[in-house]
Amino acid sequence: LLLLCYAEEAAVIVSGLKNTDVFVGESATFTCELSHPGVKNVQWWLDGSPLHNNFVTEISEQDGMIHTLTLNDVACHDSGTVTFRAGPLISSAKLLVKGILLLE
Repeated sequence: LLLLCYAEEAAVIVSGLKNTDVFVGESATFTCELSHPGVKNVQWWLDGSPLHNNFVTEISEQDGMIHTLTLNDVACHDSGTVTFRAGPLISSAKLLVKGILLLE
């Protein structure tokens, strides 16, 4: 009896996060696409702090391969490094929130 074992091909990042500049009060969206679904331990971070799905932070997944983070109503203090982790895979990008200068 011959048993053939095929190692499951490891997922890779097809399209990583991109640096994003937005103004105060706008939304910032980051997307990371994986080569195939089923990657465990998916997590989003902002400057080392884990992010969770709530009314300000929208985390979604499409077909298990396209992972999206939307930060709503951003403020200047939200500027920093956004990181996506899926198992051993990591993608990072900078978020720059620009203030609006009001001239009288």
